[in-house]
Amino acid sequence: MKNNALSFLRLLLFTIVFWIIALSMFIIIRYYAIGEVETGIENDIPIGYWLLNFGIVSGVLVGTFYALIEFLFDKYVSKHLAIGIIFIQKSIIYLFGLIVSITFISKKVEKFGDIDLPNDEVGWWMTSKIFWLLVIYFTICSLIFSFIKIANEKFGKGVFLKLLIGRYKRPMEEERIFMFLDLQASTMIAEQLGHYKYSELIQDCFYDLNLTTPKYNAEIYQYVGDEAVLSWPYEKGLTNNNCVALYYDFQQRLSKKENTYLKKYGLLPKFKAGIHGGKLIVTEVGTIKKEIAYHGDVINTTARIQGECNKYGEWLLVSEILLKDLNLSEQFKTATLGNITLKGKEEKVTLYAINRSSNKFN
Repeated sequence: MKNNALSFLRLLLFTIVFWIIALSMFIIIRYYAIGEVETGIENDIPIGYWLLNFGIVSGVLVGTFYALIEFLFDKYVSKHLAIGIIFIQKSIIYLFGLIVSITFISKKVEKFGDIDLPNDEVGWWMTSKIFWLLVIYFTICSLIFSFIKIANEKFGKGVFLKLLIGRYKRPMEEERIFMFLDLQASTMIAEQLGHYKYSELIQDCFYDLNLTTPKYNAEIYQYVGDEAVLSWPYEKGLTNNNCVALYYDFQQRLSKKENTYLKKYGLLPKFKAGIHGGKLIVTEVGTIKKEIAYHGDVINTTARIQGECNKYGEWLLVSEILLKDLNLSEQFKTATLGNITLKGKEEKVTLYAINRSSNKFN
């Protein structure tokens, strides 16, 4: 419930700011193009008045309505319907909302602007030029909003903006924490379920993972089969032990849905993970399919650490280098595995297992 509230608040803030800006721009455009307006609005009312009363107020109302619809669709509908059907459903809802909103707002404009708008008759909007102008403008803004939202989902929060300004055109050094998260006994599960049912299982697991990541400021770097690769800027990963807390929160989310998974798949999925951090290179690669890629020993080492989970019968392993920078509370118990020679590496790495006694899956 807390995660849902935080996700909605983030979306709400973004949509309100977006629509305040969008509607304020529309008001500015119309204010300085009064001569050809059907409404006969005079220019004797300061533009600040219109921006305050209708740009901001309307932006808050439209943004709230928009955020509510987007949140409900993302949470309850998007997973089950095709994008085209969702687009049609949203368009109908937004058109209805636009009619109601403009009818309400136009009444205020008439009252405070001392003007007469053609909004008294039923179906007034069907022949109103200003209404359809707003529909076109609203559609363009909605497409821009959806583009930004999809881009953030594709590249990760904040990455799209960095791509736009060309930050990663040249390789840059960053310090990051990585987690390799892999489904336990995946081969056996795939044989047991068959490839179609197994694919549905991975889809459901990663859906639950996506609901968990925002709370811990994690970025999804890649999905590789039944494995997910997450990352954090180094300090964000350390804050509140995000890189460790996310793992246990994700496992707890799966455990809470045990009955659902058992009913649908006959099993409760469990994931093993390896965590490591350090400096590496980040750059933009590809032309037909652009991606942000990370290059360096940190990635390889993290993958190898995760690979040691089965060997030692542990769920979560972390490098000593990263553990020293974490400030784990007493609920987390650590146990050293000693200096381990990881596959493909000459230099040994000291590994620790992290456990939390309250976890059901342990």
